[in-house]
Amino acid sequence: MSVAELAAANLLSPAILCFGLGLFAVALRSDLKLPDSIAAFLSIYLMLAIGLKGGAALSQQPLSEVAKPVLAAFALGCAIPLWCFALLRRFTQLSLADAAALAAHYGSVSAVTFAAATSLLDSQKIAYEGFMPAVLAVMEIPAIVIAIGLAKVAQYARNLQPVGQGSIAMTGGPASMPAGSVSSVLSEVLSSKSIVLLAGGMIIGALADPQSMAKVKPVFVDLFQGMLCLFLLDLGRITASHMSDFRSVGLRLGAFAIAMPLLHGLIGILVARAIGMSEGGAIIMGTLAASASYIAAPAAVRMALPEANPGYYLTCSLAITFPFNVVAGLPIYVALAQWFYA
Repeated sequence: MSVAELAAANLLSPAILCFGLGLFAVALRSDLKLPDSIAAFLSIYLMLAIGLKGGAALSQQPLSEVAKPVLAAFALGCAIPLWCFALLRRFTQLSLADAAALAAHYGSVSAVTFAAATSLLDSQKIAYEGFMPAVLAVMEIPAIVIAIGLAKVAQYARNLQPVGQGSIAMTGGPASMPAGSVSSVLSEVLSSKSIVLLAGGMIIGALADPQSMAKVKPVFVDLFQGMLCLFLLDLGRITASHMSDFRSVGLRLGAFAIAMPLLHGLIGILVARAIGMSEGGAIIMGTLAASASYIAAPAAVRMALPEANPGYYLTCSLAITFPFNVVAGLPIYVALAQWFYA
């Protein structure tokens, strides 16, 4: 399958088309809207299903083979949201919640973009490591935890009030917080519904017997794409209703949505090469680092940072970065890897 055919297949998938239907419904002024209880259920379902599948994929790989790539993927998942958050706060007028939401999306990964990369490599007969689904699983969660934590810590620091000599200084950073407050914020982040579902699902998937996992496969695997269609349908509606907000920072965020995948793709390839992965593995690592989540991160952000504007993070991740990666990004990452491995 050529890159153009692969791009068309991904962009015309039912899930992406359902997102487009949600956008179109708002343009038609339709009264289409999922009940709040159904929207909440879909977020919970997707978080748990993603965690279960990631844990199951991780459990099937020998630790000796995956240790370095998994640690590298975890480090990328922690580092990317840090500099994304800092750049967004420095060069845009986004709120703390909006900057954190975007950082979560660009630090986490897109399973569909991953599938596009593996399909392209298979069609080109480029070999890659078999444990890459485990790397995908490891990269999904850390960025979400880091980004939500950044928002909570920054919001706490900003809201501190000086009370005279010996009071807490309002420096706007985590260093201004008492140790007890840091642990309180950390506890709040780690106990949030989205993190509990993602991390808990991954632990369950890793520990559960494969035969037991097979029994829940009809619910958490077979129904996943259908549930995702409903979730993205509702997200399309929400995104369209906030689209006007994007115009105020559209040029800057549009540049961010193109530049960051290219930078992250390059970093991912260099990291993979440094730890001895194959050329194909480096292409996938670069693609994962370059991708932006539009499944796990939106569901988590919707629960943990409801004040964040979907018009920003969904327009960037799904309407700009995803098609860019599928159409132009993949060939660029392949060319970069071939150049570094030549």
